[in-house]
Amino acid sequence: MGVEFLKGHGTENDFVVLPDPDGVLDLTEARVRALCDRRRGLGADGVLRVVRPDMGPWFMDYRNADGSIVEMCGNGVRVFARYLVEAGLVPTGEFEIGTRAGRRQVVAHEDGTVTVDMGPARVTGASTASVRGAAFTGFAVDVGNPHLACVTDTPVAELDLDDAPGHDPAVFPRGVNVEFVNVLGDGALRMRVHERGVGETRSCGTGTVAAVAAWLHGTGQRTGKATVDVLGGQLSVVVEEETATLTGPAVLLARGELDQSWWDSLT
Repeated sequence: MGVEFLKGHGTENDFVVLPDPDGVLDLTEARVRALCDRRRGLGADGVLRVVRPDMGPWFMDYRNADGSIVEMCGNGVRVFARYLVEAGLVPTGEFEIGTRAGRRQVVAHEDGTVTVDMGPARVTGASTASVRGAAFTGFAVDVGNPHLACVTDTPVAELDLDDAPGHDPAVFPRGVNVEFVNVLGDGALRMRVHERGVGETRSCGTGTVAAVAAWLHGTGQRTGKATVDVLGGQLSVVVEEETATLTGPAVLLARGELDQSWWDSLT
Protein backbone atom coordinates (compact mmCIF):
# COMPACT_ATOMS: atom_id res chain seq x y z
CA MET A 1 0.00 0.00 0.00
CA GLY A 2 1.15 3.55 -0.76
CA VAL A 3 0.46 6.74 1.17
CA GLU A 4 -3.09 8.10 0.83
CA PHE A 5 -3.43 11.75 -0.17
CA LEU A 6 -6.02 14.31 -1.21
CA LYS A 7 -5.59 17.66 -2.94
CA GLY A 8 -7.69 20.67 -2.03
CA HIS A 9 -7.75 24.44 -1.96
CA GLY A 10 -9.38 27.39 -0.23
CA THR A 11 -9.67 30.34 -2.64
CA GLU A 12 -6.80 28.72 -4.60
CA ASN A 13 -4.45 28.50 -1.62
CA ASP A 14 -3.74 24.81 -2.23
CA PHE A 15 -2.79 21.93 0.03
CA VAL A 16 -1.90 18.25 0.05
CA VAL A 17 -3.97 16.47 2.72
CA LEU A 18 -2.40 13.38 4.33
CA PRO A 19 -4.84 11.30 6.41
CA ASP A 20 -2.80 9.88 9.29
CA PRO A 21 -5.20 9.15 12.15
CA ASP A 22 -2.72 6.97 14.04
CA GLY A 23 0.17 9.42 13.61
CA VAL A 24 2.49 6.92 11.91
CA LEU A 25 3.72 8.98 8.96
CA ASP A 26 7.22 10.38 9.29
CA LEU A 27 6.55 13.75 7.68
CA THR A 28 10.09 14.98 7.18
CA GLU A 29 11.05 18.36 5.78
CA ALA A 30 12.33 16.64 2.62
CA ARG A 31 8.99 14.91 2.07
CA VAL A 32 7.05 18.13 2.54
CA ARG A 33 9.31 19.97 0.10
CA ALA A 34 8.94 17.21 -2.49
CA LEU A 35 5.17 16.95 -2.12
CA CYS A 36 4.75 20.71 -2.55
CA ASP A 37 7.14 20.99 -5.50
CA ARG A 38 5.07 21.73 -8.61
CA ARG A 39 7.44 19.80 -10.89
CA ARG A 40 8.68 16.79 -8.96
CA GLY A 41 5.71 16.42 -6.63
CA LEU A 42 1.99 17.09 -6.42
CA GLY A 43 2.42 20.84 -6.01
CA ALA A 44 0.94 22.83 -3.12
CA ASP A 45 1.42 25.78 -0.80
CA GLY A 46 1.49 23.43 2.17
CA VAL A 47 0.70 20.03 3.66
CA LEU A 48 -2.14 19.25 6.09
CA ARG A 49 -1.58 16.05 8.07
CA VAL A 50 -4.78 14.73 9.69
CA VAL A 51 -3.98 13.31 13.13
CA ARG A 52 -6.26 12.06 15.92
CA PRO A 53 -4.75 12.61 19.39
CA ASP A 54 -5.61 10.26 22.24
CA MET A 55 -7.88 12.98 23.56
CA GLY A 56 -9.30 16.11 21.96
CA PRO A 57 -10.40 17.06 18.46
CA TRP A 58 -8.78 16.14 15.15
CA PHE A 59 -5.44 17.94 14.90
CA MET A 60 -4.23 19.88 11.84
CA ASP A 61 -0.46 19.34 11.57
CA TYR A 62 0.31 22.10 9.06
CA ARG A 63 3.62 22.51 7.21
CA ASN A 64 4.61 25.23 4.76
CA ALA A 65 5.97 24.32 1.34
CA ASP A 66 9.54 24.72 2.62
CA GLY A 67 8.89 22.13 5.34
CA SER A 68 8.63 24.60 8.20
CA ILE A 69 6.05 24.02 10.92
CA VAL A 70 3.34 26.68 11.16
CA GLU A 71 0.95 27.65 13.95
CA MET A 72 -2.25 28.27 11.97
CA CYS A 73 -3.66 28.56 8.46
CA GLY A 74 -7.15 29.97 7.85
CA ASN A 75 -7.56 28.53 4.35
CA GLY A 76 -5.97 25.25 5.41
CA VAL A 77 -8.29 24.75 8.36
CA ARG A 78 -11.31 25.15 6.05
CA VAL A 79 -9.95 22.48 3.69
CA PHE A 80 -9.14 20.33 6.73
CA ALA A 81 -12.73 20.71 7.97
CA ARG A 82 -14.11 19.85 4.55
CA TYR A 83 -12.04 16.65 4.52
CA LEU A 84 -13.29 15.62 7.99
CA VAL A 85 -16.90 16.04 6.86
CA GLU A 86 -16.49 14.23 3.53
CA ALA A 87 -14.59 11.39 5.20
CA GLY A 88 -17.46 10.93 7.65
CA LEU A 89 -15.25 11.72 10.63
CA VAL A 90 -17.46 14.59 11.81
CA PRO A 91 -21.01 15.64 10.89
CA THR A 92 -21.81 18.72 8.85
CA GLY A 93 -22.28 21.62 11.22
CA GLU A 94 -20.21 22.86 14.15
CA PHE A 95 -17.13 21.12 15.57
CA GLU A 96 -13.60 21.82 16.83
CA ILE A 97 -10.21 21.41 15.15
CA GLY A 98 -6.92 21.41 17.02
CA THR A 99 -4.07 23.61 15.75
CA ARG A 100 -0.73 24.78 17.15
CA ALA A 101 -2.44 28.13 17.79
CA GLY A 102 -5.09 26.41 19.91
CA ARG A 103 -8.48 24.87 19.23
CA ARG A 104 -10.57 26.45 16.51
CA GLN A 105 -14.35 26.23 16.29
CA VAL A 106 -15.59 25.70 12.73
CA VAL A 107 -18.96 25.47 11.01
CA ALA A 108 -19.12 23.39 7.84
CA HIS A 109 -22.08 24.66 5.82
CA GLU A 110 -24.21 22.64 3.41
CA ASP A 111 -23.07 24.80 0.46
CA GLY A 112 -19.42 23.75 0.92
CA THR A 113 -18.27 26.94 2.59
CA VAL A 114 -16.73 26.86 6.05
CA THR A 115 -16.72 29.47 8.81
CA VAL A 116 -13.75 29.42 11.18
CA ASP A 117 -13.46 31.09 14.57
CA MET A 118 -9.94 32.43 14.13
CA GLY A 119 -9.45 33.65 17.67
CA PRO A 120 -8.48 37.22 18.47
CA ALA A 121 -6.67 39.41 15.94
CA ARG A 122 -4.30 41.48 18.07
CA VAL A 123 -2.76 44.63 16.63
CA THR A 124 0.57 44.89 18.43
CA GLY A 125 2.16 47.97 16.89
CA ALA A 126 3.38 49.59 13.68
CA SER A 127 6.20 48.47 11.44
CA THR A 128 7.40 48.80 7.85
CA ALA A 129 7.77 46.48 4.87
CA SER A 130 9.82 47.22 1.78
CA VAL A 131 9.33 46.13 -1.84
CA ARG A 132 11.98 47.00 -4.43
CA GLY A 133 13.18 49.89 -2.29
CA ALA A 134 9.71 51.30 -1.63
CA ALA A 135 8.58 51.46 2.01
CA PHE A 136 5.07 50.52 3.16
CA THR A 137 3.90 51.30 6.68
CA GLY A 138 1.57 48.80 8.29
CA PHE A 139 0.41 47.23 11.52
CA ALA A 140 1.77 44.09 13.11
CA VAL A 141 -1.15 41.73 13.73
CA ASP A 142 -1.06 38.46 15.66
CA VAL A 143 -3.65 35.96 14.35
CA GLY A 144 -1.98 32.99 15.98
CA ASN A 145 0.84 33.60 13.48
CA PRO A 146 2.65 36.87 12.67
CA HIS A 147 1.45 39.35 10.04
CA LEU A 148 2.35 42.80 8.81
CA ALA A 149 -0.67 44.29 7.06
CA CYS A 150 -0.01 47.44 5.01
CA VAL A 151 -2.99 49.47 3.80
CA THR A 152 -1.77 51.47 0.82
CA ASP A 153 -2.98 53.68 -2.01
CA THR A 154 -0.50 51.96 -4.35
CA PRO A 155 -2.51 49.49 -6.48
CA VAL A 156 -1.57 46.08 -5.16
CA ALA A 157 -1.74 44.67 -8.70
CA GLU A 158 1.37 46.71 -9.54
CA LEU A 159 3.59 45.24 -6.80
CA ASP A 160 6.38 42.78 -7.54
CA LEU A 161 6.12 40.13 -4.84
CA ASP A 162 8.43 37.55 -6.41
CA ASP A 163 10.87 38.14 -3.55
CA ALA A 164 10.02 38.32 0.13
CA PRO A 165 9.33 41.90 1.26
CA GLY A 166 11.85 43.35 3.66
CA HIS A 167 10.84 43.55 7.31
CA ASP A 168 12.32 44.41 10.71
CA PRO A 169 13.74 41.18 12.20
CA ALA A 170 13.68 42.74 15.65
CA VAL A 171 9.87 42.93 15.39
CA PHE A 172 9.45 39.62 13.56
CA PRO A 173 12.30 37.32 14.62
CA ARG A 174 10.60 34.22 13.18
CA GLY A 175 9.66 35.85 9.89
CA VAL A 176 6.32 37.34 8.89
CA ASN A 177 3.46 37.12 6.42
CA VAL A 178 3.14 40.47 4.66
CA GLU A 179 -0.17 41.76 3.26
CA PHE A 180 -0.65 44.74 0.96
CA VAL A 181 -4.20 46.07 1.06
CA ASN A 182 -6.27 48.47 -1.05
CA VAL A 183 -9.57 49.87 0.23
CA LEU A 184 -12.17 49.48 -2.53
CA GLY A 185 -15.04 50.95 -0.56
CA ASP A 186 -16.72 50.74 2.82
CA GLY A 187 -16.24 47.14 3.95
CA ALA A 188 -14.53 46.04 0.74
CA LEU A 189 -10.79 45.36 0.48
CA ARG A 190 -8.35 43.91 -2.05
CA MET A 191 -5.23 42.10 -0.88
CA ARG A 192 -2.06 40.44 -2.08
CA VAL A 193 0.16 38.48 0.29
CA HIS A 194 3.65 37.06 0.54
CA GLU A 195 3.68 34.17 3.02
CA ARG A 196 6.80 33.26 4.95
CA GLY A 197 8.21 29.94 3.83
CA VAL A 198 6.03 29.85 0.69
CA GLY A 199 6.16 33.03 -1.39
CA GLU A 200 3.22 34.87 -2.88
CA THR A 201 0.07 32.81 -2.59
CA ARG A 202 -3.30 33.32 -4.20
CA SER A 203 -4.93 33.62 -0.79
CA CYS A 204 -4.11 33.61 2.93
CA GLY A 205 -6.90 33.13 5.45
CA THR A 206 -5.11 34.50 8.48
CA GLY A 207 -3.81 37.27 6.21
CA THR A 208 -7.33 38.41 5.33
CA VAL A 209 -8.17 38.61 9.04
CA ALA A 210 -4.99 40.63 9.64
CA ALA A 211 -5.86 42.91 6.72
CA VAL A 212 -9.33 43.66 8.07
CA ALA A 213 -8.02 44.15 11.62
CA ALA A 214 -5.34 46.56 10.38
CA TRP A 215 -7.82 48.49 8.24
CA LEU A 216 -10.22 48.83 11.17
CA HIS A 217 -7.41 49.85 13.52
CA GLY A 218 -6.23 52.50 11.08
CA THR A 219 -9.72 54.02 10.97
CA GLY A 220 -10.10 54.01 14.75
CA GLN A 221 -12.46 51.03 14.89
CA ARG A 222 -12.13 47.96 17.09
CA THR A 223 -14.81 45.83 15.43
CA GLY A 224 -16.32 45.52 11.98
CA LYS A 225 -16.57 43.33 8.91
CA ALA A 226 -15.37 43.32 5.31
CA THR A 227 -15.09 41.24 2.19
CA VAL A 228 -11.55 40.71 0.98
CA ASP A 229 -10.79 40.08 -2.69
CA VAL A 230 -7.70 37.92 -3.16
CA LEU A 231 -6.20 36.48 -6.33
CA GLY A 232 -8.09 33.23 -5.77
CA GLY A 233 -11.54 34.59 -4.93
CA GLN A 234 -13.28 36.35 -2.08
CA LEU A 235 -13.44 35.82 1.68
CA SER A 236 -15.60 37.36 4.39
CA VAL A 237 -14.17 38.47 7.73
CA VAL A 238 -15.87 39.66 10.90
CA VAL A 239 -13.67 41.17 13.63
CA GLU A 240 -15.16 41.30 17.12
CA GLU A 241 -13.73 42.35 20.49
CA GLU A 242 -12.48 38.91 21.51
CA THR A 243 -12.35 36.96 18.26
CA ALA A 244 -12.65 37.05 14.48
CA THR A 245 -14.38 34.76 12.01
CA LEU A 246 -13.43 33.85 8.46
CA THR A 247 -15.86 32.42 5.91
CA GLY A 248 -15.02 31.08 2.48
CA PRO A 249 -15.08 28.07 0.16
CA ALA A 250 -13.20 24.82 0.67
CA VAL A 251 -12.71 22.45 -2.27
CA LEU A 252 -11.43 18.87 -2.44
CA LEU A 253 -10.58 18.08 -6.05
CA ALA A 254 -8.54 14.88 -6.15
CA ARG A 255 -7.49 11.87 -4.14
CA GLY A 256 -5.04 9.07 -4.73
CA GLU A 257 -2.04 7.15 -3.46
CA LEU A 258 1.59 8.18 -3.34
CA ASP A 259 4.01 5.53 -4.55
CA GLN A 260 5.60 3.92 -1.50
CA SER A 261 9.04 3.69 -3.08
CA TRP A 262 8.92 7.43 -3.92
CA TRP A 263 7.94 8.24 -0.34
CA ASP A 264 10.65 5.98 1.08
CA SER A 265 13.31 7.57 -1.11
CA LEU A 266 12.79 10.90 0.66
CA THR A 267 14.26 11.03 4.15
